[in-house]
Amino acid sequence: MTTATFRYLQPGTFDPHAPSFPSKPWTKVDGGGASFDLGPHERHVTDLRTVPSSSIGPDISGFGFYHSPATEKEFTDDDAIRKGYYAEVEALLRSKLPGVKKVVLFDHTIRRRQKDSPRQPVQQVHVDQTPQAAEVRVRRHVPADEAEELLKGRYQIINIWRPIGHAATDFPLAVVDWRTMAAEDLIRVDLLYPKRDPADDGDDRGKETLPPTVSKTNTEGYEVKGETYGVRPNEKHAFFYVKDMTPEEALFLKIYDSRGQGQPGGKEGLAVTSAHTAFEDPATPKEAKGRQSIEVRALVFYE
Repeated sequence: MTTATFRYLQPGTFDPHAPSFPSKPWTKVDGGGASFDLGPHERHVTDLRTVPSSSIGPDISGFGFYHSPATEKEFTDDDAIRKGYYAEVEALLRSKLPGVKKVVLFDHTIRRRQKDSPRQPVQQVHVDQTPQAAEVRVRRHVPADEAEELLKGRYQIINIWRPIGHAATDFPLAVVDWRTMAAEDLIRVDLLYPKRDPADDGDDRGKETLPPTVSKTNTEGYEVKGETYGVRPNEKHAFFYVKDMTPEEALFLKIYDSRGQGQPGGKEGLAVTSAHTAFEDPATPKEAKGRQSIEVRALVFYE
């Protein structure tokens, strides 16, 4: 166990009841700014390698940790990622999650802690999608004749996260045990993307660019294309991470579960989500290589 600083939404810097953009809290997908401040809070973080595997899991804690070497190693060829690594990810999901009927891998992000990288590790406790955004994702990525029927059953958004090239000692990923979260911790935040040509195919994969050098509160050239949850500070949150997590290992992060506790038709005690964040481990050696990682986002539908 170690103690680290985590960045939460700073109370008093946003209106949690604002109905829509621009008064509603917002953040830019490329890290170019936000309408709220973040505040630092110290928390203990437990190494998942030290806890019984039976005490965690996507349906129990909102996350899972697995040994699963990938054939893809460098993740520099976008076509190879989509055609090769995506198949590996789907196979891993099906092997670990019983009852899966359909998997749609709709997005991926590569983060490299390098000066010229458009996507850096995100140091903010957050959840990638709200329930409303998850439903929009289904309608966006599944043929219309299938979507309505699939939305009647159980579906999830799962992120599959792994380091690239070397151990993620630098700026590792931390997850929050769903059982220590409360519904009032979650604040809806609009996610802004740079505007693109109307003829664009809508596929965001591999199109990340460095944010423009403008005021972080300037939203010109951006539009709302998603909704996430920011997280308020809560002393009950239990944080976990995998110390020196290797490219041969993978984390499942449950972003949403339509049958999770509190959802229509949901099951008591079934994790509905889990928050996550990058953080600076005070025990990281100065010579540690900058963190590199890939996260693939999946819609998972059940029988």
